[in-house]
Amino acid sequence: MELELLREYFLQGTNGTIACNGIAICATIELPWKNNSARISCIPEGRYSLIKRYSPKFKNHYLLENVQDRQYILIHPANNALTELKGCIAPVSIITGIGQGVRSLKAMQAIHNQLSVLDSDEKVFITIKKK
Repeated sequence: MELELLREYFLQGTNGTIACNGIAICATIELPWKNNSARISCIPEGRYSLIKRYSPKFKNHYLLENVQDRQYILIHPANNALTELKGCIAPVSIITGIGQGVRSLKAMQAIHNQLSVLDSDEKVFITIKKK
């Protein structure tokens, strides 16, 4: 399965949309692009495999594998990129501003529904690129 994240870059943050087969699943918010600097930048564009993961803090979420010069880049709920993210991708139902959105838990559930294939042996990839 292939997901696509189409981004729009701004000085204060990055907004985007995750889609599967051209159909939007949810919007996304991220930190601004700052040359892939850890904890202050979104990650580079590219194709990454996704792994289902669980932690007490984020519950069920996803890990992007093999991100250049970065570790533990996740897709997890958050509504404000600057205060809640350190390089990860947050799904949101509605973008309310640059790097800001609402109803992240609802958007995360939409991703879970789409990625139920991770319970099988099917590989899931996400390609991130500029809109």
